Amino acid sequence: MLKLNEKLIYLFVVGIVLNPLVVSAEEAYKGIGGSTKSLEAVGKVAGGPKDLPTTVGNLINVLLGTLGIIFVILVIYAGILYMTASGDDTKVKKAKTLLTQAVIGMIILVSAYAIASFVLSQIQGATISVGP
Repeated sequence: MLKLNEKLIYLFVVGIVLNPLVVSAEEAYKGIGGSTKSLEAVGKVAGGPKDLPTTVGNLINVLLGTLGIIFVILVIYAGILYMTASGDDTKVKKAKTLLTQAVIGMIILVSAYAIASFVLSQIQGATISVGP
């Protein structure tokens, strides 16, 4: 069973992840007059159809940005745990472990962002500069 704090953190994370999707869907729905029209009309309202590399790049950027926010929150939470440990060794150890894991996660995240950015720029460059 999840504790109350874990449930709140879970709901917060899910809310952050789904919020851009909900806002985008609402704007697209308002833009077509609130009626159900074809997917073509929704595409025109949402800025038109995008190519696959751009769509994948935007999705990766949103995902990595959200994960970055989560890791920053974890670092802050670990700092608060460390400051409020009051000399209790188990709390200090838990805070240090959490901080170490969050920093390692941030390093992995920055590396993933750099790799994804490089790969996507190479894909977009390859699709744009097709020549004889």
